[in-house]
Amino acid sequence: MTLMAIAFYLMAAVTLVAGLLVVTARNPVHSVLYLILAFFSAAGLFVLLGAEFLAMLLIVVYVGAVAVLFLFVVMMLDVDFIKLRQGFANYLAPGAVVAGILAFELIFVGWAVAGRGAAAGNAPQAARPDATNIQTIGLELYTTYAYVFEAAGFVLLVAMIGAIVLTLRHRTYVKRQDIYKQVTRRRKDAVAVVPAKTGEGIQE
Repeated sequence: MTLMAIAFYLMAAVTLVAGLLVVTARNPVHSVLYLILAFFSAAGLFVLLGAEFLAMLLIVVYVGAVAVLFLFVVMMLDVDFIKLRQGFANYLAPGAVVAGILAFELIFVGWAVAGRGAAAGNAPQAARPDATNIQTIGLELYTTYAYVFEAAGFVLLVAMIGAIVLTLRHRTYVKRQDIYKQVTRRRKDAVAVVPAKTGEGIQE
């Protein structure tokens, strides 16, 4: 058995065990930590497949953002996980049926495409023989799909602004900056010249 095969079976086993522990762990914080372990193992599998860009996205996006967000939410919110587990137990049988159907479909599709398509070794080739996977993806994103990539960025920007607008709450007892009032303030609005007679000083 080669070193690549050993690494594949090891990471695949870790991914499966970590995924099982995500749904069976009693402590929700431990569940999120097992989820992070599953993401790292899946990223290792992507590296073995030659998709290092997907592995980097999995670590940066899912581990660095989504999983950490889950961890903060679980640790900060007072969630009654006993009720959640009771609901999980109620829907266990239907969920098992759906999972079985999905597994059957995956196995059937894998058997149907065996010997054809990408399974037969017809993997897409790089634009340049000396270019890496990440270089090819970057070249395609910023040339062929540049406008689509920018449009996706605008969609995410609009979604972020919408989330801020929907969750923004104005409280009367909280002092806020008025940027327009600060920028347009004139000298006579902020400075007052008080005439004083010599020797008398200023009376309050």
